[in-house]
Amino acid sequence: MPETRLHVRKSLLAALLGAASLAAVAAEPPVPLRMRLQGPALQMDVSPRLGGRILHLSLPGAPNLLLEGPAVQAEPDPQVRADGDNIPYLGHEVWVGPQSEWWTHQALNPARRKAGAIWPPDPWLAHAPAKVLEQGDARLVVEGAASPVSGVQLTQSFNLAHDRAELVVDMRNIRKEPVARDIWFNSRVPPQTRVYVPVAADGSGVRVRSDTDGGYDALVSRSDDGLFSLELLPPGEGLLGRRGKVFIQPQAGWIAGFNAGQAFVIHFEKQPLERIHPEQGQVELYLDWRPDPAYPSLMELEVHAPYVALEPGQSTSARQWWIVRRYDGPDRRDAQVAFLRRMLDEAGIE
Repeated sequence: MPETRLHVRKSLLAALLGAASLAAVAAEPPVPLRMRLQGPALQMDVSPRLGGRILHLSLPGAPNLLLEGPAVQAEPDPQVRADGDNIPYLGHEVWVGPQSEWWTHQALNPARRKAGAIWPPDPWLAHAPAKVLEQGDARLVVEGAASPVSGVQLTQSFNLAHDRAELVVDMRNIRKEPVARDIWFNSRVPPQTRVYVPVAADGSGVRVRSDTDGGYDALVSRSDDGLFSLELLPPGEGLLGRRGKVFIQPQAGWIAGFNAGQAFVIHFEKQPLERIHPEQGQVELYLDWRPDPAYPSLMELEVHAPYVALEPGQSTSARQWWIVRRYDGPDRRDAQVAFLRRMLDEAGIE
């Protein structure tokens, strides 16, 4: 009899603990799809459910400077699989470089490893739910999933203070052996955004790759006054649009853009060429544009942090600062450049 009573007690205790555990799980709030941050001069929407990507950034009440993909609403609860494809949520997200090694150091998808696949991006970094570590009206910190593909875990903090947004990424090696990676910021904007990058006056440090397969025309660029920009000129007769990528070693640590009645500057720490992986540029611009309004055209503004080797458990970090001003001037290069020079001077950016 005593053994029977003891068994009953153990069964009851196990049932109570199980019920308490289920209740705790049920009490956990769902990972939010969109969280609004409101600062003194900017507003930002971040999606912890989609890996901690930024979906919206603008002046208060102004149009979105980023390009948000329709998949945010159409597929808000993605499955994270090693054989999954890219889901075009767009906005601003963080990758790791170099691209040629995205699938070469993992065992979950042998076919992609064997092929040296350069697409799609790591699903665990791209759209696995992130845990909210800290939340305030103008500050958010999220911890991303530990990725078995890239072997790293990203923690991102977003802070709106004074007249700017600060984005900080911490990348930690979760493997038992060293990994070599870089932190790669990728901000998608509408293709009509006029973008400027400071370059050498003689045009050195710029490599343009036009992707003219599939009926596309070459990229068209300008480098007047040491400022590189892409031009949306109509493609040649019978061609669909313009597509390609530009790899830049910038002369200063910023990218600027004009769109939707706003001017913005993405400020970052300029790095010497030898600290950037040779396959990449510290700044990269990717354009896929067609005049057809039904086509999902976009431009990507990309910034690479230094390529580093991390020992097990070791971390590295990188950051960006976004500054946005209202711009009511004409859509002309001379007017925009003059405004940009004043904006950089006021912000103390060289």
